[in-house]
Amino acid sequence: MISRLDSSSEQFLSALNGTQRRLDRAQLELTSRKRVNTISDDPDQISSLLQARADLGNTVQTKTDLGRVKTEVDTAESVMATAVNLVEHARVLAAQGATGTASPATRKNLADQLGDVLKQLVSISNTTVEGRSIFSGDSDQSAAYDIDLTQPVPTGTYLGTPATREVRHPNGTQFAVSKTAQEIFDSPNPGENIFTSIDAIRVALQSNDQAGIDAALPNLDTTGIFLNQQHAFYGSVQNQVNDGITYAGKDQTRLEAKISSIEDADPTAAILELNQAILDQNAALQSRGRLPRTSLFDYLG
Repeated sequence: MISRLDSSSEQFLSALNGTQRRLDRAQLELTSRKRVNTISDDPDQISSLLQARADLGNTVQTKTDLGRVKTEVDTAESVMATAVNLVEHARVLAAQGATGTASPATRKNLADQLGDVLKQLVSISNTTVEGRSIFSGDSDQSAAYDIDLTQPVPTGTYLGTPATREVRHPNGTQFAVSKTAQEIFDSPNPGENIFTSIDAIRVALQSNDQAGIDAALPNLDTTGIFLNQQHAFYGSVQNQVNDGITYAGKDQTRLEAKISSIEDADPTAAILELNQAILDQNAALQSRGRLPRTSLFDYLG
């Protein structure tokens, strides 16, 4: 029985196949611009590559989440600054009405202005960002407060829920990003309740009630201090969000560089390998073509 291929031919085909694989891989690296396209390209680096890709995905998602939160927090900080100014304006109006020389008509006018301040504060409590009521806690699809100055309690009751939402900093820590309008403007502590303090002055001025004015006036000072503290909370959150975005950006750059170092092809090296594989392939074929040929008759002779 005659063997289909002698050992020399088998070795030649095996070497030729190896050269073809080198050529194919070099071509793939040039077209894909990736050195690692399959597990077999670099088995030792696959684990590191997969982990880096997973880490990059988490970092990009965290950065995206923080970007959305930034819009909300920046808006909250801005309207809180407006609220601080409104409460200061209310304090000035109240002081004007507290003087013994203020006439009933003047006090009535000041009371109307305080009513406008109260309406603006309620409007701030109902601030929305991208369709979300940012001071309504977790019930962000509904307003926090309504207002009706004809009612004994013009602002009514809080219509939202507690704020439990937190975001993750890229370093792994979690932090709260918001407070409710109830926490900010409608505290159960009388010395911290913005709505009640302003309305008490408004009602006393409207009624030309000197004793009521004198009793309500001190609360505006303490509520003003309290509101500044709530404003400072959002300033602190702004810093945390901005730091997180910066941190995530640096981490994203680091991970992208790590992935690139593992999987990206070196075009120069790939071109050299491709050319060398072509030369080796041509040389092998030419060398094989110069070998003496035998036929069946050579064996029969």
